[in-house]
Amino acid sequence: MAEAGTLHDAFIDELRDTYDAERQLTKALPKLAKAACSPELRDAFESHLEETRTQVERLETIFGMLDEKVRGKHCDGIAGIIEEGKSVMTEEFDEATMDACLIAAGQRAEHYEMAAYGTLVAWANAMGHTDAAELLQTTLDEEKAADEKLSTLADGGINEQAASTAHPVDVVDDAPARAARPASKATKGPSSTAAKSRRR
Repeated sequence: MAEAGTLHDAFIDELRDTYDAERQLTKALPKLAKAACSPELRDAFESHLEETRTQVERLETIFGMLDEKVRGKHCDGIAGIIEEGKSVMTEEFDEATMDACLIAAGQRAEHYEMAAYGTLVAWANAMGHTDAAELLQTTLDEEKAADEKLSTLADGGINEQAASTAHPVDVVDDAPARAARPASKATKGPSSTAAKSRRR
């Protein structure tokens, strides 16, 4: 019977999964930056690309600390998120809508990474790998900051601009008003005549 795996085994497995995810993102982020219409959004993606390259190196350092071979394990989760982002870029959206969708794609990746690094930090601390935990926490903080930056851009005008294109403020839907109007005099006429006939 095979020996049961330990938390250390799960930790290394998660490190390898995350390492592969980061390497996939170093290829995906330039495409997001190229597709962005807003200069600020493009800068955000390019800035995070540089951070991601550093995060890859940081993971390699952690493998060395643990005397483990630097090796990735294909991350299906981030691959799916990246594929969704690619499909968005093929859509014929207006510029603001495209940027809003690119932010959504970027934040899906950030949230995935935040969950992964949160787990890695917790496990590293639990097993006494304090140096590794500190490096992982640094990356987790960077992922949170990148996510916050994207939220700031979305809330700072991109979402509002996209919404104004979808629902221009000068176009008012008066359907509810029409539904609430009282019946016209033409409708009341026959009923009124019938009532007078009954009184006679």
